[in-house]
Amino acid sequence: MEHYLKKIKSLEDLKRECTDLRSSGKKITFTNGCFDILHPGHARYLYEARLLGDYLIVAVNSDRSVRVLKGPGRPVFPERARAELLAALGFVDAVVIFDEETPLRVIQELLPDVLVKGADWPEGEIVGADLVKKAGGKVKRVPTVEGFSTSAIIERVRASLGEI
Repeated sequence: MEHYLKKIKSLEDLKRECTDLRSSGKKITFTNGCFDILHPGHARYLYEARLLGDYLIVAVNSDRSVRVLKGPGRPVFPERARAELLAALGFVDAVVIFDEETPLRVIQELLPDVLVKGADWPEGEIVGADLVKKAGGKVKRVPTVEGFSTSAIIERVRASLGEI
């Protein structure tokens, strides 16, 4: 098994790891998303998220939850492939797949020090923001990158193939 694949963890393993990290004074940063087609906007966003702490956890929606959120034609890549691509990024420390429509349960279990979402999300709509702040953590909104959107990329590909 490639080393980076070891970054893909179960929630239980990640909880234990977070306990160890906290005991050594490390700040845990968390974000989530579908990450269906990894693009430069994702890379820049995740890099900025990593700068906000010592250890970046990326929670990835399962195939089932992506279909619920994005529709029957999604995801483009299966959950394991999406997790693997994220794990291959040097600034991502851990990846966990979750099956719910929101990452609330994962956030409740891990209680990160910093919860990160794109600036396109109003803070009042960020799932788990209240929990993280109540536990003494912070919620940070990172600017999104214009011109990069998985949905827009899919639409451009479909248009170029004459499917629209």
